[in-house]
Order: sequence, then C-alpha cells, then structure tokens
Amino acid sequence: MYKVFISFVYDKMYLLPSIEGGVKGRVFFFLSLFFFFPIALSAQEFGRITLLFAGDLMQHQGQIDAARQSDGTYDYTPCFQYVKDEVSRADVAIANLEVTLAGRPYRGYPQFSAPDAYAQAIKEAGFDVLLTANNHCLDRGKRGLERTIHMLDSLQIPYAGTYIDKNARESLYPLIIRKNGFRIALLSYTYATNGIQVKEPNVVNYIDKEQILKDVAKARELKADVIIACMHWGVEYRLLPEHQERQMADWLIANGVDHVIGGHPHVLQPMEVRPDEYTAARHLVVYSLGNYISNMSAPNTDGGAMVKLELKRIGHITALADCSYSLVWTSRPTLREGAGNYLLYPAANPPSTLNDAEQSRLDRFLQSARNLFKKNNIGIEEYFFK
Repeated sequence: MYKVFISFVYDKMYLLPSIEGGVKGRVFFFLSLFFFFPIALSAQEFGRITLLFAGDLMQHQGQIDAARQSDGTYDYTPCFQYVKDEVSRADVAIANLEVTLAGRPYRGYPQFSAPDAYAQAIKEAGFDVLLTANNHCLDRGKRGLERTIHMLDSLQIPYAGTYIDKNARESLYPLIIRKNGFRIALLSYTYATNGIQVKEPNVVNYIDKEQILKDVAKARELKADVIIACMHWGVEYRLLPEHQERQMADWLIANGVDHVIGGHPHVLQPMEVRPDEYTAARHLVVYSLGNYISNMSAPNTDGGAMVKLELKRIGHITALADCSYSLVWTSRPTLREGAGNYLLYPAANPPSTLNDAEQSRLDRFLQSARNLFKKNNIGIEEYFFK
C-alpha cells in the first residue's frame, strides 16, 4: 500500500510549476508529502474515468447531399449507427467539429456550413464535447462563428476553442469537465484560420505560447486533476509529424500539460506514451487522429482513430491508468452503387454486409494504418469493438 501511494504522489508532481527552476520544488513537495504520509494515506479515495477522443467531423458536399431527404430536411442518423455504442460507453467523448453551423446555404469544401441536423446527430451518437478551434472555424466569418456557438449552446454541447467575446472566453475557458469526481481541463488551439481574420469581439484560440502558459496556470487555479491540450496543427496528408509539432508537444508537457491530442492533417499520425523527464508520470501524445467521418477518398484519408484514455486517482493524485486506440473507416455511397448515406464502421470489425468495393478500400486503409503504427507508435496498442 505504501508503494502504491508513493507511486501516485510521484506521478502527480508534474502538476507543480514548470520545469524551469521547479525541480527542487518538486522534490521538496514529494518529501513533505512523504513526511506527512500517515495523514495523506488516510484520505485516499479510488476513482476512474474514461475519455474518448475522435478526429475530424467533416461535412463535404457529398455528405450533405446524401443526408438530404425528399422533404428538404437532413438525416444523419445512419452515419454513426455502428460506432454509437462505443462512443456512448465512454464517460466523456470528445471530437473536432471541422465545420461551421452557419445556416443556409449549406456547403462543403472550401468554406463549410453544415445543416443543424448534423450537430444533433453528433450529440445523439454520444459525443459530449466538441472542439471548435480549427482552420475552418471562420469559414463563414463572424456570423458563422457566432451561429455555431449559439447552436451548440442550444443543444447543450460544451465546446472549447472559439468564443463570442473575451468575457465569454474568460468565463468558459479552460473548459472544465466535471465527471466521476474528476475535474478535466480541456484546452483547444489552432495554427491558423485559412487566412480569414477573426473580427472583434469574437475570439479564436490560436497557438500562442504566452497565452497557453496563462491558460495552463488558470487550469491549475481551477484545481484541474488533469490538463489536456487539443492541437490543430501539422501538415495535411503527411503521415509523420514535422519537427515543429514534436517540439511543441515537448514544450506543452514541459510546461504542465498532461496529454496532447492532435488533428488537422486528415490522415493518421503516430501516437506515443512517454515517461515524464523528472517523475514517474506518463504522458500520451497523439499527433493526428485523422478524419473521423468525411468524403475524402485518397489513400489514408478515408479513416481515422478513436483514442481511449483511462485515468485513475487515489485521493487527489491522478495518473494515466491505460490508453489504447481503435481504427474507424468511412464507407461512401459511391462504393454501394450510390445508395444510402455515409457510414462509419469499426475498421477491424465491420458488418458482414460489406461489398467487395467497400472491403477493398477498408483493407487498404487498415493495412496502411497498422504499418504506420507498427513502425512508429510507442507504448499504445489497438483495441477492438463491434
């Protein structure tokens, strides 16, 4: 029991001030807890929480057209039917909303505006939180950003990354997710917004180290058990992260972020569980989860991954208990003789009704993803669901 407690205390030392000049303070903190060990031990409580992260929720014109019903409404219910149970099983499910909900006219690439029914279907699929800081969040300008926020508010879907004004950001960010007795701080940033400038009073979270440091400090003040940074970064269609992203991940962890979840390249990139440089803590870094659902068909773009994090706690000490990923793949109507909607499948356990064209494309994605991860992943394995 003593070894368990010491391990967890050591895990949590990374929540103290940043690495620069902070090592002695961490050692003092550890020794002080050890000195008062009998008091701390009597207060221990066990707890667990499962977080699920998914990639880009796209809405290209083909998806909009496929969802349109004869009466002019839109139905996305079939899209998530094969993954809904798995998404709902998580305590908190989070995904990147790579479109605006700017109203009509509904359009796909290059300036997205998805039907409101899409957001409703995302919620019904089990997603609890959406990330809105990405390069498409200003596709429809000020009106698009604000209407997207109003729609998410009306559906009671918490979000992180874009705000009506500075006051809203101050009150809502970092997003603190309260579940199972945990306080999860969620940060969300984007590298750019496709050359469109944000207009006052709106706020978009851009990747800015000075601001990130302030946000991490605020998350600590809000007594977050864990801090997770969701980064919209990287180069599209590259299967490996650039040096810049690797450096940024290092910097985030060195400055108090526990785990890093990336997106934007529209393809999968490696994942790694890395030990903390100074403590026994472990940090998950995911460089890109790829597309969750989209109309992209080029190799490596027609699928993605869901990453599951399980956190554990004894008393006020929170640590990474386990993590794993599961691959998903999107079938398009053109692979089924133009019939039906876009369907998201568990890539390793698709339904037996797949035709030869679907199976061939799924196998192509699966082989490429597994080869990539076999060569580059560290400390994280695939899991399977039906």
